[in-house]
Amino acid sequence: MPDLFSACICGLPLSCGLEGGQIVALRFGAGENSPRPSPASLALLERLRGEIGEYLAGGRRSFDLPVRLAGTPFQKQVWRALMRIPYGETRTYGEIAKIIGRPGAARAVGSACHRNPVVLLIPCHRVVGSGGDLTGFAGGIPVKARLLALEGSCGCAVQPKG
Repeated sequence: MPDLFSACICGLPLSCGLEGGQIVALRFGAGENSPRPSPASLALLERLRGEIGEYLAGGRRSFDLPVRLAGTPFQKQVWRALMRIPYGETRTYGEIAKIIGRPGAARAVGSACHRNPVVLLIPCHRVVGSGGDLTGFAGGIPVKARLLALEGSCGCAVQPKG
């Protein structure tokens, strides 16, 4: 995956994987060595870079990018539910489990969030613990807190755990 950003969120780089004109991965960490992207891929990377930049500057609340998700049917169901969490709001793992019709599956929802292949685009940072605690996030709790603060949903009841 080509390295997309060198220090965009709390100093953490984002790397991106593209396949067939779609984003298949967006994760924290430096990208692997890969061949130079094609001109079509470069255009999509620029679009992605622009939309993430707009989001981080507070000017974008959702993304309009081609994404292809690979996962189990349950994971995809969870990820679709996460994409429906409005900007500036949070939901608990238990609430997501109820939304998808699996009220006892809060831990499985957490596992699906952990396997989110496209951070930010699927807003797993908007999912919090049952008491409103900030729990697990690929970029770390400080990054999760910063993203929620950017969206205006951090600073009241939602605080980092520990």
